[in-house]
Amino acid sequence: MIEGGYTLKVLRVDLTRRKAKVHSVSERFAVEFIGGRGWGAKILYDEVEIGVDAFSPENKIVIASGPLSGLIVPCSGKTSFSTISPATGLYGDSNVGGEFSCALKRSGFDALIIEGSAEKPVILTIDDGSVRFEDASHIWGMLSLDAERAVKDELGGDFHTAVIGPAGENLVKFAAVNCDFGRQAARCGVGAVMGSKRLKAIAVRGSEAIPAANLDRLKETYKETVAWMIKHPAFDLWKRQGTMQSVDWANELSCLPTRNFQEARYEEFKKINGDRMESLTRLHNKGCYLCPIRCGQVNQVEGMVVEGPEYETAVMLGSNCALPSIEDVVYANYLCDQLGLDTISTGNTVAFAMECYEKGYLDREDTGGIKLKFGSSEALNETVKKIAYREGIGSLLAEGVKKASQVTGYASERFAMHVKGLEISGYDVRGAPAMGLAYATSDIGAHHNRAWAITYDIKTDRRSYGEDKVEWVIYLQHIRPLFDCLGVCRFPWVELGLNADYYAEFYTYATGVKTSLEELLKGSERVWNLTRLINLKRGLKAEDDWLPPRVFEDRIPSGPLKGLTLSREKFRWMIEKYYELRGWSENGVPTEAKLGELGLLDSPSLSS
Repeated sequence: MIEGGYTLKVLRVDLTRRKAKVHSVSERFAVEFIGGRGWGAKILYDEVEIGVDAFSPENKIVIASGPLSGLIVPCSGKTSFSTISPATGLYGDSNVGGEFSCALKRSGFDALIIEGSAEKPVILTIDDGSVRFEDASHIWGMLSLDAERAVKDELGGDFHTAVIGPAGENLVKFAAVNCDFGRQAARCGVGAVMGSKRLKAIAVRGSEAIPAANLDRLKETYKETVAWMIKHPAFDLWKRQGTMQSVDWANELSCLPTRNFQEARYEEFKKINGDRMESLTRLHNKGCYLCPIRCGQVNQVEGMVVEGPEYETAVMLGSNCALPSIEDVVYANYLCDQLGLDTISTGNTVAFAMECYEKGYLDREDTGGIKLKFGSSEALNETVKKIAYREGIGSLLAEGVKKASQVTGYASERFAMHVKGLEISGYDVRGAPAMGLAYATSDIGAHHNRAWAITYDIKTDRRSYGEDKVEWVIYLQHIRPLFDCLGVCRFPWVELGLNADYYAEFYTYATGVKTSLEELLKGSERVWNLTRLINLKRGLKAEDDWLPPRVFEDRIPSGPLKGLTLSREKFRWMIEKYYELRGWSENGVPTEAKLGELGLLDSPSLSS
């Protein structure tokens, strides 16, 4: 019996009818799908019809906390945004830090379901369980950070907010949701879905205590785990640089995306790395709820202050577009945050356009006069603005690299760096078969957060395609998304070596439901198979589990891995082995036996 962790209530908001309804959640539903992205996936599976377009009022956004969100657990401020993605047409989700999920639970709800579409721009306000629909006409068109400030000024500084910028309003396929002045639910175009619903902002405030089954043991375990984290030799560097320390690492190991993944090393990497940031632009660090690491880095350039960059932003806007300085990266980060854009997809898309321009597939007439060359921060910034407002070339690029390459033609589809329509994040995989497999098989499209397998490639053999790599990718695809379900950050585990068994203890002390890491991983596997079912119903084919031609055809041009690329034949074997080990058919369809093993043949709905 559940004694804490969950409120076991979900708020359903219909923007069309401006009505709200509270659902009670069954304990079986809560436990089997854990929380966060697990709840989001199950609700979308049950409630969104197969043919529903991402921008249809019938599409839904599920914003969900986890059973550990807001409790005395390290880094327990994560929130999952789940929807049908406009970028891929498939299941999509994005996970964001801060304290939004904590406020939602303190307001009495584990999750929020948003459906329908408002007639005019609206702010959804949830205040200790009370729901209001506020007019947002006066902030529609406002930049993200400015809009967030305006909402807080109007409603109160103790509200936690999720807002979109012009990119979301203009339905840019990779528009982000900005939370708590510097955190983004950025991947999969969740911000564009909010824009299609004319939902400019969500503001949440709550004062209810979040129950815990065994508060004393929760506190003891919290102290024990934080003590471990603080003693880790990398702890201080994480506080000073966050993920920016990884720029040097990726460059040394020839996996740093450079000039639209043409190269795997950047000659100017020291000008955009963590050391450069620390010495030139860094103001201080910032953390999410109960986070001792505080890895967020607040930077300033030209009087503009922004939380960021992180590694992914620094490489996708920096080395991948060949920007010459950390100041240029910080400003581009600020611009994307204000406009409400995913920095990963933005950097990938602009780099694609830069390569097209340099190869003669686009000219200055196409770009509206912009000399769209690698290394030009001015060209990047102007193009980013055009994307957000869908002006000129920006309207095409706002569709993402898959569509842009199809329209541009020539041979540009060879170097459109995406999987399933989602732009690849910050790792070149030509010398990393496991990471390539992780990208190819990711349920939302190419994203490193699902299975950061490149460290296993480096630990073993950059040229090997063994079964061990396939097994490791599958394991990572269960344990890493598990943190998204629980509502916590994975950094204590992946970066500071915290034993993952602690999270089973946290779950038991929070909810009163005794569990083990193995049982939680089985729940995460259940969610992984569920998202596969959503995607198959929406037209996914086995051939979509693949990588761009550049990965197989263009060899790494320099460095210790010079000449290396992935083998199509060996990679095909990895895909086939992946399906086999997952208990899927040769076409990548979960078998009835696998679905029965996971309890998905007779799984509960939200209130059953």
